[in-house]
Amino acid sequence: MSSNTANLLLMNKPLQRRTPSQTDIAAFKDLTKIDALTRLQNSLNKLALTTPSQSQKDVRTEFDGFEKLFSRYLLDSVDQSSIDWQEIRQPPEGTVIPYKKLTAIDEHDTKDFLNKLIVVKLNGGLGTTMGCQGPKSVISVRNDLTFLDLTVQQLEQLNRQYGCEVPLILMNSFNTHDETEKVLQKYSHVSVKIYNFNQSKYPRVDRETLLPVATNVNTSDNECWYPPGHGDVYQAFYNSGLLDEFIEQGKEYMFLSNIDNLGASVDLNILNHLLTDEVKHEFVMEVTDKTRADVKGGTLIEYQNKLRLLEIAQVPKENVDEFKSVSKFRIFNTNNLWINLQAIKRVIEDNTLHMEIIVNHKSLDKGINVIQLETASGAAIKSFEGAQGINVPRSRFLPVKTTSDLLLVMSNLFTVHRGILKMNPQRSFPSVPLVKLAISFNKVKDFLSRFQSIPDCLELDSLTVSGDVTFGKGVSLRGTVIIIANHGDRIDIPTGAILENKIISGNLRILEH
Repeated sequence: MSSNTANLLLMNKPLQRRTPSQTDIAAFKDLTKIDALTRLQNSLNKLALTTPSQSQKDVRTEFDGFEKLFSRYLLDSVDQSSIDWQEIRQPPEGTVIPYKKLTAIDEHDTKDFLNKLIVVKLNGGLGTTMGCQGPKSVISVRNDLTFLDLTVQQLEQLNRQYGCEVPLILMNSFNTHDETEKVLQKYSHVSVKIYNFNQSKYPRVDRETLLPVATNVNTSDNECWYPPGHGDVYQAFYNSGLLDEFIEQGKEYMFLSNIDNLGASVDLNILNHLLTDEVKHEFVMEVTDKTRADVKGGTLIEYQNKLRLLEIAQVPKENVDEFKSVSKFRIFNTNNLWINLQAIKRVIEDNTLHMEIIVNHKSLDKGINVIQLETASGAAIKSFEGAQGINVPRSRFLPVKTTSDLLLVMSNLFTVHRGILKMNPQRSFPSVPLVKLAISFNKVKDFLSRFQSIPDCLELDSLTVSGDVTFGKGVSLRGTVIIIANHGDRIDIPTGAILENKIISGNLRILEH
C-alpha cells in the first residue's frame, strides 16, 4: 500500500483528528478520477454488447478512442487548454512564409505532383443553423450549385486538364452519412473517384455521473451521441483503412478543408512547395491576414519550442483583448491544411498525435446536462515535423456559415468558373464587405423570400439589416448601408433603389452622406 493510500485510510478512523494535507487531498482526487474512469470503461463495455457481434469490433475501436480522450480529460495533471501567456512567442522567421514567395510549379511536373495528392473535405455538419435539413454540403449556394457540386466540378476540371487522378474523400458524421450516400449517386459519371468514411461516434456523458447517457448503441436517439470535432479526422481516416490504401497507391499528401469554404481549392504552388522544398514539411497550415471579422480566429505562435495553434478559448481572460489585436496577432487559421500521409500513419501508430481537448457543454431535450469532448484538426500541427504556415491571399478563405455569407457568394462580388469562385475584377477592394442580416433572414427559405433579386454589392463596404426588411429587384448597395425596421414596422426597399452611405429607419431615410 502506498503512503498516500495509507494516509487516506487513517483519515477514516474516528479517533484520527488531524487536518488532511495537500498530498492527502491530491491522492484522494486521483483515486476518485481513476474510479470514474473505471466506471466509464465498465459502462462502455456494457454498451458495446448491445450491438450485433459482427459490429462489436468497430464499436470497440471507437470506444477505445473515446476512452483515451476521456482519460486525458480526467487524469492529465495540466489543464489541456492552459497557456502561460509569458511563454508565447511570435513564430520564428521562416515558419510562416508569404504565399508570393512560393515558386510556381513546373508544367512538366504538374501531372506527377497531382497524382501524389488526395483532397479531403470535412462533411460532417448539418444545415440546421441555416434552416435546412440534411448535410450542409447540399445547400445551393450559387447558380443552383451546392457546396458538393462546386467541389466535384473543381476536381473534375483538374483531372481532365492534367490527365491526373486526384480523388475526393468526404469525412461524414453519423448525421450526414446516409443522405450523402444518396446524393453521391448523381456523380457516377464524373471523372473523380469519390470515397466516404465516417468520423467517430462518441457517447455524450452526463455531467453529474460522468457516465454515458446512451443505454444502447443501436438507438435511433442520436441526441445521446456526438461527432467529436474535425480533429478526429486523423484517427478516423486511419481506422477506415483508406490511409493505408492511398499510401499504397503512391499518394503523399492530403489537402484537408471545410466543405463550406468556397475558397479552398487545390493550389498547385503550395503542392509544388511541399514536394520540392529542401525541408520536408509534414504539416502546412494556410493562414491569412486578420480583419475586423476575424479577431476571434486561432493564430500561430511558438510555444515551448513548437509551432502551435492558439485558440481564443485557451487565452486567459485578462489577455483576450491582446489576442484580438490585429497589430500583434496578424494572421489566423483558415483550416486549409496540407498533411503528409506517412506522417499521419506514424503519429497514430506511435501514439504521438496530441491535440488540446475542447470541452463542450450541452443540455439535452430530456433535461440532462452533458459534456462532449472534441478536438480541432489544426491543433495537431505541433505533432508533426517541419510544420509551417503559409500566409495565403484572402480569396482562399471564403466560408459560408450564415445567410449573411450566402448573400455575398450569391452576389456579383464573385464569378464562378469551373467550380471556383473568384472575386469580380470590377471590385475595387480585395476584401469582402461586412454583412449582418436580421434574425428574420437566418433560414435560407426566408432569406430568399426577402430578395426579389440579389443586390449589386460591388461597391458595398458594410451592410446591417435589422427587423422586417425586403428588397426589390435591381437594388444597388454602396458604401455603408444600415437599414433598421423598428418593432411593428416593415421596410420595403423599392426596385432599382440605390442606397449609398445611408441609414434608413422605419419608412424614412434619416441620414444621408
